[in-house]
Amino acid sequence: MTDRRWVRDFHPAPQARVRLICLPHAGGSASTFLPLSADLAPAVDVLAIQYPGRQDRLREPCLEDIPQLARRVFEALRPVAGVTPTALFGHSMGATVAFELARLMEAAGTAPVRLFASARLAPSRNRREPVDSLSDQELLAQLRLLGGTDQGFLLDDDLMSLALPAIRSDYRAVDRYVCTAAEPLRCPVSVLVGDGDAKVTPMEATAWREHTRGEFDLSTFPGGHFYLAEQRAGVAKLVQERLGVLV
Repeated sequence: MTDRRWVRDFHPAPQARVRLICLPHAGGSASTFLPLSADLAPAVDVLAIQYPGRQDRLREPCLEDIPQLARRVFEALRPVAGVTPTALFGHSMGATVAFELARLMEAAGTAPVRLFASARLAPSRNRREPVDSLSDQELLAQLRLLGGTDQGFLLDDDLMSLALPAIRSDYRAVDRYVCTAAEPLRCPVSVLVGDGDAKVTPMEATAWREHTRGEFDLSTFPGGHFYLAEQRAGVAKLVQERLGVLV
């Protein structure tokens, strides 16, 4: 059994032929993938990852090192490793975590069948964004521009006081990340990006091609950094097509 602190199975699909591990964005939580999980069940067994330092894990210290975070996720998933063909889906920071997780899985002989990298620069193209130079208000302004966060939530001082430490910690992890030299992944990589994303353009996203010896494809959706919320049906269809479970 997986570690329930880390792994959430919103729509159990024990008969599914493939499993999808979903890793959220900076400041995000497992519940981000609740709608996508509903769309993909029962053809795909979706497991969403809950990072420490948020929601029901609020009292746990955040991890500010992406390879370490990937290692902890890898350990939490060990009980199901190799049981069912497994793909990875990471959004924004989660795409980088998914990349490091794929490296660990390949080294352990339980390689993912595909990596879906959403709304993120390629690991070798990390762009520095020092969060410690931003005040709380400046950080909130950035979040408003990106969208994807309920505006009422952003205006609630009590809620934001609880959420900001995790957001800052995740941003530090992204800022400090350095992609170490290694062989490209063997698994196919599918990259998804919004055509109006302020963080990564479709052209920039093509650099993911350098990180795999397998197949590579790029899909562009209408929307910004959090295009996934509005384009969920299209994303679900693409995932099903790439995993060969389209119904």
